[in-house]
Amino acid sequence: MLDIAIEDNRWQDAGLEALAERAAAQTLAHQGLDADESEISLLACDDDRIAVLNAEFRDKSTPTNVLSWPAQDLAPEIAGAEPAQPEPDFTGELALGDIAISYDTCAREAQSVGKPMDDHVTHLIVHGVLHLLGYDHIRDADATVMEALEVEILGKMGINNPYIE
Repeated sequence: MLDIAIEDNRWQDAGLEALAERAAAQTLAHQGLDADESEISLLACDDDRIAVLNAEFRDKSTPTNVLSWPAQDLAPEIAGAEPAQPEPDFTGELALGDIAISYDTCAREAQSVGKPMDDHVTHLIVHGVLHLLGYDHIRDADATVMEALEVEILGKMGINNPYIE
């Protein structure tokens, strides 16, 4: 399900593989998708690398916590509507896309809000997978839908609402 490339070894010490597998599987199951038939690539990097990616793909030359590149455009045209379901490729697999996550930004954010790093990373993986599934937070109605899903999925995993301080 997950193809993880670790560029920053601090991610190994943080147990990213187990966190990411659990978060992705829970998110996919919540959306009625089979994790075993889904394919996601995850790049575990640092701020320098994600800043380059952010500049290249979003014209923002600063680091960010997580970036996502969906394999299919599933976003709804109507604000607040549900995205389309992903279509399997000719092999029957759901190639969902790619996610990059920065250790530096994640650690800094977790510390600044006083939340466990594991919980924050899990939230960001859930967030990234939802982006791959067509969810977004640019329009207010879409942000409301996406945040509610994140809270529900994280709650099932025993993680508190990340939007309440």
